[in-house]
Amino acid sequence: MAEEIKRGKLYLCPTPIGNLEDMTFRVIRTLKECDEIAAEDTRNSIKLLNHFEIDTPMTSYHEFNKYDKGRVLVDEMLKGKSIALITDAGTPGISDPGEVLVQLCYEAGIEVTSLPGACAATTALTMSGLATRRFCFEAFLPQDKKEQKEILEDLRRETRTIVLYEAPHRLVRTLELLSKDFGDRRAVTIKELTKKHEKRESGTVSELLEFYKKNEPKGEFVIIIEGKKHSELLEEEQQQWESVSLEEHMKLYMDKGMSKKEAMKQVAVDRGVPKREIYAKLLESEEN
Repeated sequence: MAEEIKRGKLYLCPTPIGNLEDMTFRVIRTLKECDEIAAEDTRNSIKLLNHFEIDTPMTSYHEFNKYDKGRVLVDEMLKGKSIALITDAGTPGISDPGEVLVQLCYEAGIEVTSLPGACAATTALTMSGLATRRFCFEAFLPQDKKEQKEILEDLRRETRTIVLYEAPHRLVRTLELLSKDFGDRRAVTIKELTKKHEKRESGTVSELLEFYKKNEPKGEFVIIIEGKKHSELLEEEQQQWESVSLEEHMKLYMDKGMSKKEAMKQVAVDRGVPKREIYAKLLESEEN
C-alpha cells in the first residue's frame, strides 16, 4: 500500500543514470504528489518530468546556491511543504549538494527520507567483476594539487575496492595519476551506464591508460580499482622500519609510556619478526 506524502518533509528521489526505465514507480508517485521539486538543473529535469507527465512546481537547487536556497527550502518545509530533491542523474546527496540540504533539514528538525533507486557507483561496482564486499567511494578526484596528492596517498594504501567518477576530457589525465601508484592493479572502466552505448573495459590501470590514449574517451565514466592486498601492505609497512635502528624503534614506544616488554612486543609486530628475535638483538647490542 502506497504511503501518504507527509507535509513538512524532504524526499530524496533518485533519477535515471541513463535509461529512463531506471525510475521507480514510488519515485514517480512521490514527484507527482509532493508540493515542490528542488532540481539541480531545471532545464535538464523538465524533460524528465514531461516524459512522466509530472507537473509539480520546480525550483532550482544546485552547488552555487546550496546554502542560501537550502535555508529557503527549509523554511518552506517548516511551514508544511513537502519537497522532493532530484539531481541530474542518480541518487541525490551522493557527490552533489544534496548532502547540505539534508544536514540543514536535520538541524531544523525536519524529517528526511531517501527513496531507493539508481546510483552509478554501486551499479558499476556490481558489474565490474572486482571484489564487492568492501569498497570505498571517492567520487571525483579533487583538482587542487595538494588535496589531490593527499587523497591519492590514502588510496594507495586502501585495501578495499576503490570507486571513482570521471569526465571524458579528464579520464586520461586521471589514469596517468593513478598509474604511478596503481599501475599493475586490476581495474575496470565502465562508461554510459544503462545507456545504449554502455561499455566495460578491463585490465591493469596502466593497460587502461594506454587504451584510452589510443581511443578517445566518450561519455561519463566510473573507474573501479582493486584494493591493495593486505600482505603487500603489511610488507610495505615492515620495510619502512628497516631504516630505523632497533634502539630508536624501542625508544619510540617507551617514550609513549610502554614498558620494555610491551615495546618489544609492538616492535616485533611492526617488523614482522618473533619477539624473541627482538629480545636477542637488543641483548646482543647491550653486551657490545
